[in-house]
Amino acid sequence: MVHTRECVPTGQLGYTLKGVPTDTIRGKMAAENMKNLKLVLQDIRLEHTLFALPFAVMGAFIAAGGMPKLGDLGLIILALFFARSSAMAFNRLTDAKFDKTNPRTQNRPLASGRADSAFYGFFIAVSSAAFIATCYFINPLAFKLSPAALGVVLFYSVTKRFTSLSHVFLGAALSLAPLGAWIAVRGGVSLPPFLLGAAVVFWLVGLDIIYSCQDVEHDKSAGLFSIPSRYGVSRALTLSMAAHVVMIAFLITLYFAARLGWVYLAGVAATAGLLWYEHNLVRPDDLRRVNTAFFNVNGIISVGLMLFTVADRLLS
Repeated sequence: MVHTRECVPTGQLGYTLKGVPTDTIRGKMAAENMKNLKLVLQDIRLEHTLFALPFAVMGAFIAAGGMPKLGDLGLIILALFFARSSAMAFNRLTDAKFDKTNPRTQNRPLASGRADSAFYGFFIAVSSAAFIATCYFINPLAFKLSPAALGVVLFYSVTKRFTSLSHVFLGAALSLAPLGAWIAVRGGVSLPPFLLGAAVVFWLVGLDIIYSCQDVEHDKSAGLFSIPSRYGVSRALTLSMAAHVVMIAFLITLYFAARLGWVYLAGVAATAGLLWYEHNLVRPDDLRRVNTAFFNVNGIISVGLMLFTVADRLLS
């Protein structure tokens, strides 16, 4: 004999299985949502906010000529958090099918089937709405530009499907951090945030090229585009170094345009030295230290340059 469980109305959740308490179902749903939220937060690597946050702080301090208002700084950090959360979750969602075939990424929650793609979509929607809402409280210009800014940071995730310049789109997305911070403090734009933003673009181009060297074979087989898969690892590393030289040139130009001091310039010199060290870590025939170059060295670069810039503005 086949036994079935009768569905009965609950009054709030519609219908549920007879004999299963509504509170039990709610508890299971809450537990599942918490599991998915934990997986999303682990997947988007909140600690990697260090790549963008320091440049936003730099933009705010340069714009203010010293210590910005704490309220402005708090809203800048909150907006950056929501924008990055939305962009990273969108990246994981759109790349899930490629992550499944890449040994380096196949254990990510969506690629491995441990997380729910619908929850990722919900998380992206909530984070995007929170970003726009935060911009509303910053100032009118920030609010007006927020949908376009969100479009830029989301668009990067699809660029590897059609262009080897996807690294530039990633740089453009992160360059919005100092530009947005300047707008938050000043309520308008001028030359300095664009110079700092350009430095961020070339910094990201250089480091993302290095990171992409790990995926050359997979990108070719999956039909994805990158500078290493198009030109080879050796030429790609040369282009990465050239991008970092241009970054330093923009940082020096910013020194004059924003009338910064010797402390900032010392930070630029330290950044140049760390970039030189980074490029000595990775060779075409030895990519074992790519993660050290990508995460450790560049984390020191972003935080270190921020500290030098903040000190420069506070001491001026």
